[in-house]
Amino acid sequence: MDLLLSARPGRGCTVLEVHGELDMATSPQLRDGLQQLIDAGDHRVVVDLAGVGFMDSSALGALVMMFKRLRDVGGQLSLAAVQPAVRSVLAVTYLDRAIDIYDSVQAAAAEAASSNDVTGR
Repeated sequence: MDLLLSARPGRGCTVLEVHGELDMATSPQLRDGLQQLIDAGDHRVVVDLAGVGFMDSSALGALVMMFKRLRDVGGQLSLAAVQPAVRSVLAVTYLDRAIDIYDSVQAAAAEAASSNDVTGR
């Protein structure tokens, strides 16, 4: 299955919608998509995972890498609308303790908008 990414402005953030499986074949595409947002100056990014039913360790690595890159520029990476199978992978690896996870994109965007950090876009 192909991975589909689409970015759109959110309230106080940029939302990256992801549809498909996140595995060894598609994780580079996720990483590149997030890097493009960072390069464009988007420092508050919410990854909408509502359309993702599977995630492997390579995708976890991509998320950790981009989480650190955003943190290094004063930004923030959040995950939203995480499906149960993906949420369990995040919990087992304790990634849910490092990256903020929200039940909905709206909740994540509201949190980003309430932040006072002027480095975000």
